[in-house]
Amino acid sequence: MGSFSIWHWLIVLLIVVMVFGTKKLKNIGTDLGSAVKGFKDGMKDGGTAEAPPQQVTNATRQDTNTVDVDAKTKS
Repeated sequence: MGSFSIWHWLIVLLIVVMVFGTKKLKNIGTDLGSAVKGFKDGMKDGGTAEAPPQQVTNATRQDTNTVDVDAKTKS
């Protein structure tokens, strides 16, 4: 049961190309490459923190149908 020979891998590659087609395999490779590039860029910029989300105040609230209430615990 050792490792596969080069002929086994060539047959597997031929079957994969026949099933998926070369265009789809090219698209998968391109997507995978851009994902890896994005991950590397994200790791380089890992030291920068994003701005915290802003709180909604009465002055900036746009929706007039929202009702503000205080939640109370049930005793």
